[in-house]
Amino acid sequence: MAYVKKDGDSYRIQVSNGYDVKGRKIRETVSFTPDPNMTPKQQQKALEKFAFDFEERVKNGKYLKGEKITLKEFSDTWLKEHAEQQLQKTTYAAYKEMLDQKIMPALGHLKLAKIQPMHLQSFYNNLLEDGVRKDGKEGGYSPSTIKKCHAVISSILKTAVYWQVLESNPCDRVAPPKNKRINDDIKHFTHEQSEAFLLALEMEYVTTYKAHDRIDDTGTKYHVAEYTETRAIPTAFKVFFMLALFTGMRRGELIALTWDDIDLNNKTININKSTGYVNKQMITKSPKNKSSIREITVPGPLIDQIKKYRTEQLEYKLSIGDQWKGDNYVFIQWNGTQMHLATPYGTFKDIIRKYNATIKDDSKKIPDIPMHGLRHTSATLLISENIDIRTVSARLGHAQTSTTMNIYAHSLKKSDEKASDALSNILIKRA
Repeated sequence: MAYVKKDGDSYRIQVSNGYDVKGRKIRETVSFTPDPNMTPKQQQKALEKFAFDFEERVKNGKYLKGEKITLKEFSDTWLKEHAEQQLQKTTYAAYKEMLDQKIMPALGHLKLAKIQPMHLQSFYNNLLEDGVRKDGKEGGYSPSTIKKCHAVISSILKTAVYWQVLESNPCDRVAPPKNKRINDDIKHFTHEQSEAFLLALEMEYVTTYKAHDRIDDTGTKYHVAEYTETRAIPTAFKVFFMLALFTGMRRGELIALTWDDIDLNNKTININKSTGYVNKQMITKSPKNKSSIREITVPGPLIDQIKKYRTEQLEYKLSIGDQWKGDNYVFIQWNGTQMHLATPYGTFKDIIRKYNATIKDDSKKIPDIPMHGLRHTSATLLISENIDIRTVSARLGHAQTSTTMNIYAHSLKKSDEKASDALSNILIKRA
C-alpha cells in the first residue's frame, strides 16, 4: 500500500520495494501536484490514481530512476562511467564543453523521464536564433553545430535506455535542423589559382620594418632605423602547404607527422595519427576512424622538396646542439619540438597577402580561403580530372564515399556535365 503525505500544495508518495543486499528496506518516492483547476473531489481521485499507478510500476519493475534523476545528474555519471572509457580524449573534451556551455544551461534541470521531443525541438530552434551565441558572433549556431548537440544528447539518453534508466530515447523522434550550407560555399583554389599559390611559395618578399627601440643583453637601450629585408618562404612551410595541397591531409595529420611516416624511396606517406586540442593542450593520438589510417603516394617533385627540408633540419639540429628537444616530428618549433597547431594558419594568410600585394590585376589575385581550403582544393582538382570517387575518398581518409560525394557534389556535377559533353562530341555528328 502506498504511503501518501501532504506537503504544501503537493503530495509525497512512498512505496516499499523490497530489501537491498544489506537487509535495508528500499523505498521509492515521488511527488504529485494536482491540477489547481480541479475540484477537491477530482483532485482526490487524481491523487489516488497517480498513487495506484506509481505503486504498480514499482511492484512490476517498471519504475525507472529516470523519473527521479535530472539530465545534469545523469550526464555527470555518463561522463565518468561511459565517456571517459569509450571516447577519444579530444572527443570527450568536445562533448564536455558542449554539455557545459550549451546543453546543460537549457536542459540540465529536467528529469530524464520528463524530457519530451518538444523540449529538444524547442532547444534546437532556440540555438538557431540571433543573439544566442556566447562568442559574440552574429546570428545563431549553424545547423552542423546543433546536429552535434543532438548527437551528444542522443548518446547520453541512448545509454540511459541501455542502463534501464529510461524506457525510450526521445531523440529518436526529433530531427535537428538540416544543414543549409551548399557545396558552392566550400572555399578552394581553382586550377589556375593553385598554380599561382605554388608560385607564391617560391617567391621572395620584401618586408619593411619601421624604426624602433631595442634593449641589448646588457640592458642598454638603442635605436634601430627603418630598414627592409628580403626573405623567402622557409622550406618547412613550403613542404607543409604543398603536402596539404597535393595530398589533402588535414592540419592535425600534418602536424602529427614524424619522419618514420615518410618513405622517401617509395614516395609514400603513412598517415596513422593526428594532433588536436584537449583542455588547451595539444595531444597526438590515433584517429578514431580506421579509414583515416591510410597510405598515400606523393609526387616526385614534392619528395625532392621533402628531402631538401630533411637535410636542412638535420643541419639545424647539429647547429643548436643540446638545445634540441625534438622527438622526430617533421614540422617543428625552434628547438625541435612539435610545431604548434596554430602556427601554419598565420603563415598561410601572410603568404596570400604578400603575394596579392605584388599583383596589380585583381582578377589574378589569390582568394583568401581558409587553410582547410587546400584540402578541398586537392579533392576538387582530382574530381575535375575524372579521378574516381573511391580513390579521392581514400586519399582524404573519409569513412564512406558518400561523405565525399556529399561534400563535393558541385564538383561531381561539373564532371558529369563534362562527361555528357564528351559523349555528345563522340556520338553526335556535327553538321
